[in-house]
This record gives sequence, structure tokens and C-alpha cells, in this order.
Amino acid sequence: MKLLKLQTLKCLWTLKLPSRTFHGHPRLFASDVYSQYESVRRGEQEIPKYFNFASDVLDKWSEIEKAGKRPSNPAFWWISGNGEEVKWSFEELGFLSRKAANVLTKVCGLQKGDRIVVILPRIPEWWLVNVACMRAGIVLIPGISQLSAKDILYRLQASKAAGIITDDKLAPTVDSVASECQFLKTKLMVSKGSREGWLNFADLCKNQSPDHSCIKTRIQDSMSIFFTSGTTGSPKMTEHSQGSLGFRPLLSERYWLDLTPSDVIWSTADTGWILASLASVFDPWVFGSCIFIHKLPQIESAAILNTLCRFPIDAMVGAPTLFRMLVQNDLSNYKFMKLKHCMSGGEPLNPEVMEQWKSKTGLDIHEVYGQTETGIICSVFKGMKIKPGSMGKAAPLYDVQIVDKNANILPPGQQGEIAVRSKPIRPLGLFSEYVDNPKKTAESQRGDFYVTGDRGTMDEDGYFQFIGRDDDIIISSGYRIGPFEVESALIEHPAVAETAVVSSPDPLRGEVVKAFVVLSPTFSPTDMESLTRDLQEHVKKTTAPYKYPRKVEFVQELPKTVTGKIKRNELRNKEWGRM
Repeated sequence: MKLLKLQTLKCLWTLKLPSRTFHGHPRLFASDVYSQYESVRRGEQEIPKYFNFASDVLDKWSEIEKAGKRPSNPAFWWISGNGEEVKWSFEELGFLSRKAANVLTKVCGLQKGDRIVVILPRIPEWWLVNVACMRAGIVLIPGISQLSAKDILYRLQASKAAGIITDDKLAPTVDSVASECQFLKTKLMVSKGSREGWLNFADLCKNQSPDHSCIKTRIQDSMSIFFTSGTTGSPKMTEHSQGSLGFRPLLSERYWLDLTPSDVIWSTADTGWILASLASVFDPWVFGSCIFIHKLPQIESAAILNTLCRFPIDAMVGAPTLFRMLVQNDLSNYKFMKLKHCMSGGEPLNPEVMEQWKSKTGLDIHEVYGQTETGIICSVFKGMKIKPGSMGKAAPLYDVQIVDKNANILPPGQQGEIAVRSKPIRPLGLFSEYVDNPKKTAESQRGDFYVTGDRGTMDEDGYFQFIGRDDDIIISSGYRIGPFEVESALIEHPAVAETAVVSSPDPLRGEVVKAFVVLSPTFSPTDMESLTRDLQEHVKKTTAPYKYPRKVEFVQELPKTVTGKIKRNELRNKEWGRM
């Protein structure tokens, strides 16, 4: 059998992780799936040509489980918040996902390479469909439940999807645009009821055989397509492969989740976001860990905190918005059952929030950084010194650098664009391409690097700091100002719950810093002009005085993408009269 050349070994071993045991277990489990690829990680064996996450990881864990060599905790644990609960072992996950794979192939007629849009909330069927698509070689396109009819139409038309799976709430919305989607031939609904023109997923699964032969997939075969949640332009179709999603964590040296088969991890990421795939599918299951999910129809502090107190969750992954919300509570009333590792990603986390969380819970928040295109490329992993405001060091598999507009590597401390070396060898974790968009794919490459569009710096110790999106940078009187540093200063003020900083036109300076501020619910100002001056003085004292917001506007909420990222472009366009 031909083998692919081993990629990025130099990157893999440039970052040395602490040598330690994991919660009392040896670093590697003699019988686990992860340890079976140790020779590949060390360069003694090449990356295999064929790989399928379902058969090569999940089914292997099922065998280990049957042999009694895995802890008794489930592979998947779901609660509704209203008393419903689902627990699956790896064996049960395999049994049910084979039935689901037969629904997709035998009933719906989908074949390897076909694409299916999946728009479901945090319910067990989302995980079943994920694994079923792996088994059948069907390309999964996740979407968020808040998508509008226009959003769904765009995704179905752009992807040429042959099928869609959603719930009864969104089915009418899909029907309103389905006639305009010429490639759509199958509609599956997750519901206790029925609807004309739709197949009932649960009913079909019940009647299917659990016998299904997992299709043979190459490591570079398409596995998922994510529509990017960028703040500008139409969403792009970012394609990931069996290798970039499924095989990558087998090479990643436990670098960000750092789990064992005994651990329970909970990620609150929406199912349409790549972080859900990373933190709630691939990376935990590589280590045989238990994935915990709360349906969470709404993200509410009480629900999050009570869940952490009632269930043995070891690790939690959440967006900065989540932690900003949680620290506004009196956390002395809550005693977490088992939580010991917290991670945040999606946007930078303000140092003030990290400090508040630490003082109230005794726990650090470990930042991770990445994109839909890259997965996690920087992280603060266990045992690493935490530098407030830093998103850690480059993750194994990636050579991350700060580069200028000509792709020259910049020295420590100098601001530039965050980039990942992609030539002469492309790291396994990078996306394959922007589907049907070779121009955008080519534009993402600069010299030997994939450029992220994010600006940052790297210090002498190799820690990266996020400055802002390249198009978010404010240039005022010749000074370059990153919005995040101003936002971090503002959020330290007790009156501020959330803030977004953009440029605003100014006849003298060209543009100035403007802050949109959401006030803390516990703060009731009487004099807004006085509060504005107070916030401006606070920023002057906290960071360089020239960065202070010369304009401040108080708002009820900030515009955000469906994944919770602040849409600074919308605020900026409004300021510049481009709406």
C-alpha cells in the first residue's frame, strides 16, 4: 500500500510539551487508539493513504471497550435540561450510527461524495448523523439553527447539496426555498411528527439494519464543508478532509484538550461552528473521552452553572461571551463537581475576565486560537505559563509566524499578520480549499504562508497576542490601534458588560476610535456624559492615551454573527455611512 509522505514533523516536535502523567494515568495507554499512532508521530512510520475516523478510531474504541480496557463512563452523554437524558457507549454509538448510515444510503440513495446540509440544535441526532456520514463517505455541511430562509437557500444552492436534515421548526423555512434548489432530492426531519414531502429520520432508523460496511476513504477525501462565519463578505465554503479533521488529532500530542478516557468534556459551541466538531466530536473521541452535551435552547448563566455543579464535567470549552456572562454572577453560591480545565476560543478573551474567573472559581482559562480554515493553531495548554492577553504558543503540526505584506517573517514584538507556513509542505490540519472559489483560495496564500487576515505579535518566548482583524485596525493621526486592546481596557470598568470598538470618520485625524458599549445590568447611570468621560479617562490610564475612544455610544446589544462573533464591520459601515 502506498503511503503519503509524513507532513510537518519538524513543526510537530519543535514544541516540547511537559512530560507528566494525566490524572494518575501514564502518558500513553498501552491499549488506546492514540498510542497506536506513536510511530507516526515520531516519524518512524508514514501517514496512511487511507483513513476513516469511524472505522479507524470509533470502532477501535468500541473494541477496547468490549475488552474491558476503557473506563465505564459513556462515550456520549446528553441532557435536555428538562429531565431527558441519553447515554451511549462506543458500541451503542456504532450500532445506531450504522443504522443511520443505512438510512442515508439505502433509503435516501446518497453516495460517497454527496453533500448533505445538517441544521440541528444540540440533540443526539446531530452526533449520529456526523458518524453516519463518516461511515458512508457523505460530506456533512453543518448549519446553525438561527439561519434564515435566505441563508439556507444560499447554502443549498452554493453547495449543490443532495440532502438536508433539520427539525420541525426549520422544515417550513426549508420548504419555502426548496423549489429553487435543483440538486436537493432528500429532506429528512428529526421530529415526533410528520410533514408532507419529508422523511422521518427516527422512524427510518428504527427499521434499518445495524449492519453496514464502512466505506474506504482516502485521507485527503472531503469530510465536511463549513460556511465561514466571517464579519465581511458572503460566507465561503471551507472544505476539510478526513485528514485535517479526523487524523490531525492523532498527531497533535494532546496539545489543547489534553484528555484521557476517564475525562468528561463539555463544549457549549453551536453545532454549526467548527469548534463543535473539534471539541465535541473528533479531538475528545480520539482519546476515548466522554462528550457531554446540554441541549441549551438558550445560553443562560444559571443553566451553565447548575450543570457544572450537578455533573462530573472535567473540562469545559466556551466562547469569551460565555465567560463574560458567567463572571457577572455571584459564583460563591456554586460548587463545581469536578471542573478543572477551562478553555476559551472564537474571539480573544479580555484579561479582566480571566482574572475575575480565577478569583471567583480558582480556575484558569486557557485560550485557544484558530479559524474555520485551520482548526486550533495556537493554545495555552496545561502546564504552560499563562500570560494575560496571550493566546499561547503555536500548536504542534503548525509553524506559526508573524509576517509582513511580503511574507517576510517579522522579529519578536513587531506587529504583522498571523500566518501558518504552508509550503513546501502543507500542514495536515489546514483546510483543503474554498470550494468553487480558486481566487479566494489563492488569495489566502502569501509566499510560503497561509495568511489568516488577523494581526498580532509574538514575544521572545513564542507567545502570540491577537491585535485584531486586518480590516479592523484603526489608523488615527498615523497611529495604528487594535480594537481588542481598547475593548480590554473598557471591559475592566465595572459599568461595562460588553463593548466593540471601530473606526469613525474625523475631519482632523482621518478616523478616530469609537466604542459601542453595553452597560452591565447591575449599573444604573444617571449622567451619561459623565460616564463617557469616566470611561475615556479609564482607557487613558489603562493603555496608551492616544488609544482612548473619542466617541462613545451606549447600546442595548451588539450585532453578532450566528456563531457569536461581534460584527464590527456592520458597526464600522454604519459609522462611515456605508449601510
